[in-house]
Amino acid sequence: MLETPVSLLERLRLRPDPASWQRLIDLYTPLIRAWLGRYSLQPSDADDLSQEVLEVVVRELPNFHHDLRQGAFRRWLRTITVNRLRSFWRGHRARPTASGGGNLDTLLQQLEDPESDLSRQWDEEHDRHVAGRLLDLIQPEFEPSTWEAFRLLVLEGRTTAQAAAELGLSPNAVRIAKSRVLQRFRQEAQGLID
Repeated sequence: MLETPVSLLERLRLRPDPASWQRLIDLYTPLIRAWLGRYSLQPSDADDLSQEVLEVVVRELPNFHHDLRQGAFRRWLRTITVNRLRSFWRGHRARPTASGGGNLDTLLQQLEDPESDLSRQWDEEHDRHVAGRLLDLIQPEFEPSTWEAFRLLVLEGRTTAQAAAELGLSPNAVRIAKSRVLQRFRQEAQGLID
């Protein structure tokens, strides 16, 4: 009997294993690194801070409770990132600016405010990045024809009839392929993308 796949967050909370931790790191390092790069950091400092953020996530994830509110994990991650960045700049004499010349303290306060435009931008970038990375990570789990049917329907917006004709499959086979990939994506993304 096959085990029903559970979300990455649940695997890390209930049965942490090196592969799941690596998956989390692979998912989030580029996103965190990109956000930190906007705040007057040397590339090596941004790399170090990205690692520190993920160390906090690894250490504190067993205590994290997804309270079923939309965006709980990404809010938690954003808070950790802001706190690590603030702590980093406390240890430096120079007053940093953010890209575009904005005041860092003001920008960090906006990032902490879930209603701010900057927080909404974080959320949108988070969801777009994580969805794209998760799709990359689950693609090898599917036959090429299954993935291509999903890609044509969902990512390219083709109709079922168009995808079926292009792939030489029945419309039902195309719909089933789409459903299988979406089901797997939702399982993996649960709690990460709301």
